[in-house]
Amino acid sequence: MIKTKRGVSRRNFLKGAAGAAAAGAVGTTITGFPHIAGAQAKTIRIGMPTILSGRVAILGTSSRSAVQLAVQQFNEAGGLNGRTIEVIYRDSKGRPDEAAKVTRDLINNDGCEIIIDGEASSGSFAVQEVIRELPVLCLHTCSESSTLTADPKLHVKTAFRSARQGVHDAVAGGRYASELSKQKGLKRWMTCSPDYAYGRDNTAEFLEYAKKFDPSIEVLDQVWPKLFQPDYTENITKILQVQPQAMYSALWGGDLVAFIEQGNLYGLFNNITYFSGGLGDPPVLTAIKQLPVGLHTVYRYNELYPNNPENAAFAAGYKKLANQEPTNWSWQNYLATSFIFEALKRTNGNTEGAALAAEVKGMEIASPFAVEGKITMRDSDHTIIGYPAAWGVTVPKFPYVENFQSVPWSEILELEAEWKKSKGYA
Repeated sequence: MIKTKRGVSRRNFLKGAAGAAAAGAVGTTITGFPHIAGAQAKTIRIGMPTILSGRVAILGTSSRSAVQLAVQQFNEAGGLNGRTIEVIYRDSKGRPDEAAKVTRDLINNDGCEIIIDGEASSGSFAVQEVIRELPVLCLHTCSESSTLTADPKLHVKTAFRSARQGVHDAVAGGRYASELSKQKGLKRWMTCSPDYAYGRDNTAEFLEYAKKFDPSIEVLDQVWPKLFQPDYTENITKILQVQPQAMYSALWGGDLVAFIEQGNLYGLFNNITYFSGGLGDPPVLTAIKQLPVGLHTVYRYNELYPNNPENAAFAAGYKKLANQEPTNWSWQNYLATSFIFEALKRTNGNTEGAALAAEVKGMEIASPFAVEGKITMRDSDHTIIGYPAAWGVTVPKFPYVENFQSVPWSEILELEAEWKKSKGYA
């Protein structure tokens, strides 16, 4: 539907504005309205807001490297009927308001027709609202907060999530942790997670399923350090005072490295069975000077799991380009480009948001990261299923995490359906 203002259609107004801009009448940029792409422009522009500075810059830099690798491979293979892809990256500095601003700029001023949202959950909710107003195709690639796609009130027709989801990991983690708690008699638990949407949601979901599978688990206390907090002495001291037998933490990135390094100084991990929602990223594991052995972590990325030639080739290509190990965000961003490239092929290069979204919705693709053949972009809630939902244990040398134990996706989906119903999402 075309909205009108003072008798001039919005589409015609935009065409006129674009023409005026081309003639130099209103300068080189147009603000406040979506960019009007030229029909079948030679280059397809993708915009990517992400965190490229500060303590969790690893999120953005590893996401950017994965997209660079995928686009390089796509363009070198001939692109789409000779059309190549260009990606414009913008640093949100980890601020939701800045994430929204740079996303608008990428669409309105830089001519980006597709958005890869490489923001943490705090920024992704802001980007989601921008896409609601400016409906280009958007793939969220780093946010794991379940509500982003599970809550129907937040649904946006052209927005999708190419990232793991908290409730999926919670089912797998709850099953894994409960088996250990029963074996070792781990009844007294505590949590230490970052104080924002992802940290709160992720921790609540993990505990829900850990207690579902082992009702004898008791949570003695919970501490909530601020995101990007530099000093965890107060939190560590509190944990030592409470003396839990087991602990869950949703800390991630540089925050997690700092927490474990500081925890080592107090011997925190000597007598606590530790479960982590973020430790499994190879760069995080290798950044810790003295990685404690025997910590339990959800799968983030491992070049030996899934163990197939395609995953090994991805890891080799990524390390050659980025000079570091891939992260969880790396494979999720690489996967997102697979959905985008396939959608562009199916639309024959039509970059209109609704057209691309119609193709991504329900798309199944073969992927190096699939554990049961293919990864599917579920049509009902625009989120992926079929990726590695497994837990393993730390070892001192490469691959740093091994003995992955997974839960069949059929069980995850059954319990996720119950969870959605309990939340009023289904």
